Amino acid sequence: MTHLATGDDGVTRCGWCAGDEAYRAYHDTEWGVPVRDPVRLFEKVCLEGFQAGLSWITILRRREAFRAAFHGFDPTVIASFGASDIARLVDDASIIRHRGKIEATISNARAMLALPRPLNELIWSHATAARPDRPARWEDVPATTPESVALSTELRNLGFRFVGPTTMYALMQSCGLVDDHFEGCFRAGNVR
Repeated sequence: MTHLATGDDGVTRCGWCAGDEAYRAYHDTEWGVPVRDPVRLFEKVCLEGFQAGLSWITILRRREAFRAAFHGFDPTVIASFGASDIARLVDDASIIRHRGKIEATISNARAMLALPRPLNELIWSHATAARPDRPARWEDVPATTPESVALSTELRNLGFRFVGPTTMYALMQSCGLVDDHFEGCFRAGNVR
């Protein structure tokens, strides 16, 4: 995969979104755009957890099904899920039917409701300072940062699951806490 790709529309983008319309739309309109709404951040935490071990496009293609299955990621509703809901979700072929990730989503909803401060404040308190240089190739993008490790640790200590440092760095990228659009991408530096 190349670092940059120019689409049939003549626009140069990060190469990871080339070749798929859904990925391209996600890249162009969502990835790296700051998310501050607590429910949308909770959704992102959950979906990044489901993505662990899979590609993001797998989750992106099922995102609407996840939203339906998890009631728009309303933590109050999800926190009330019981054994019958888990069984229903494990049988739902429209989502990722990983029992551990499903149970983690329910546990994370309960943890979110018990937070000492709003989820958006907690997550944004770990925002990465701007790097002196924009990434130019894959090797320039870290898998984790001290900030993603700290966010992961804090969330784990508060009862969250499937929130490892690499998963939290992916969350930070997708929610605009860090801008990792490659040098030369039309979105680089233009997402805030």
